[in-house]
Amino acid sequence: MNFNEKLINLRKSKGLSQEELGAELNVSRQTISKWESCQSYPDFQRLVLLSDYFGLTLDELVRDIDVQEVREKNLSSEQLSSIYDDVGRAKKLIRAYVILAAAVLAFFACIVVYGIFFVKP
Repeated sequence: MNFNEKLINLRKSKGLSQEELGAELNVSRQTISKWESCQSYPDFQRLVLLSDYFGLTLDELVRDIDVQEVREKNLSSEQLSSIYDDVGRAKKLIRAYVILAAAVLAFFACIVVYGIFFVKP
């Protein structure tokens, strides 16, 4: 039995939804869904939490998992670094847009204040 099938069976045997299991492990429902659909695998900390929650040893939980398949699905350090770089650039761009928007608002506020106090009707 694959890990995803084992996780589905364990979750359903306890009568839990993906959201409820996610809440127990402090992850989102989408994360549980990805684990169950083989799109990703839990990290070691989450595996320990899963084994503890279901009352299994780590060996019982992960037995029969194809380790090579897990390695292939995990991102390389270069890919992770690239993702973090992209996020950093996006944050800087958003910050610049916020500053620009604040400057434009301040400019228009000055025009309104000037019009109210200095322009005679």
